[in-house]
Formats: sequence, structure tokens, C-alpha cells
Amino acid sequence: MESGQSYHIYNHANGSENIFREEDNYRYFLQQYEKYLGGVVDTYAYCLMPNHFHFLVGVKSDLSGFQNLTGLIKHPSKNPAIKAFSDFFNSYTKAYNLKYDRKGSLFMRAFQRQPILNESQWQQTFLYIHLNPIKHGFSKDYRVWKYSSWQSYQRREFPSKLNRVYYLNYFDSLEQVESSMEIKKEWLINKNLE
Repeated sequence: MESGQSYHIYNHANGSENIFREEDNYRYFLQQYEKYLGGVVDTYAYCLMPNHFHFLVGVKSDLSGFQNLTGLIKHPSKNPAIKAFSDFFNSYTKAYNLKYDRKGSLFMRAFQRQPILNESQWQQTFLYIHLNPIKHGFSKDYRVWKYSSWQSYQRREFPSKLNRVYYLNYFDSLEQVESSMEIKKEWLINKNLE
């Protein structure tokens, strides 16, 4: 993962299990995400669903302080962003396994990371992530899905760890985003009915 580059990050539970069984799991997942990745990436969008998740992130330009903090200088071949994601997933898996008395990997082997190469791809990824609960039948309305960054965009008066202004590099306004989401939402609903 390259500094200054945006990525669509996603992964799925191993097999037919769920990554999140209860409300506390979602909260803890985001807490660990901030702990391990807050200094490594800017987060623009996310959506957590029972069996998988999506993030739209930008790798921070200067990771030298991060490397010094975590001792990665001993292993210069390790990419600091990939290492941070790996540590995050391992941390969550260990806590999850302990809580539910299970063993083994919780996530599919390697998390997926798709570089965002142009403006259209960034826009589509931002919309796709927020509409994912509809796509997979977890909700009929993206605005009410509790485990999504859309909640933070709707409630801008509350503090957030999200970078809630970066999207303005790709959209004219939040109203334009909402309009685009409604169009895609209708398309998804119709597609799901087929």
C-alpha cells in the first residue's frame, strides 16, 4: 500500500460465520480500527455488516513516525500500512475468539485492497460502501444502517474520526451525494427484486 494513495479495503468472514454477533462487536471493531490505523490512514467511508466490511481510506503521506512508534525499523521490508491492518485484524480475531471460545482465523486469508485510480472510481466506491446493506439485504434504507459512516455524515454536529470533508474533492455537496445515493438505491432495490 502506497503513501498518499486511496484504497477500497474489504474482507469477509471465514466460511459462513459472522464477524459481528452483537452490538458490542461492532463497537470494539471500530475501537481497534482507530487504535491500529488512526495514525496510518484517513478514513472516508466504512460499512460493517454481520459477515463482511468495507472501508474507503487514504494512506497518510508521512508514515515515518508510525514506523518509529511500532518498531518497524527492524523490518524495513514490511509495508507499515499492511502491517497495521494485519495487526488490527489479529487483535480483533484474538478478542473475538476469546469471547466466543473459538479457534482459528475469523477472516478470509488476506484482506482485499483495491487502489482507487480515478475520480469516478472514488465516487462509485463511496456510494457503493454506503449502499452495501441494501445490496446484501441487511437493510432497505442506507440512512438507518447503524454500522456505517453515513451516520457520521448525517450528524455532522457530532465529533467523528472520519475525514468528513475529503469527499468534496469528488462531489459538489452532500446533497449531490444524497441524490446519487437515491438513484443507485432504487436501481439496487429493483435489481434485488428480479
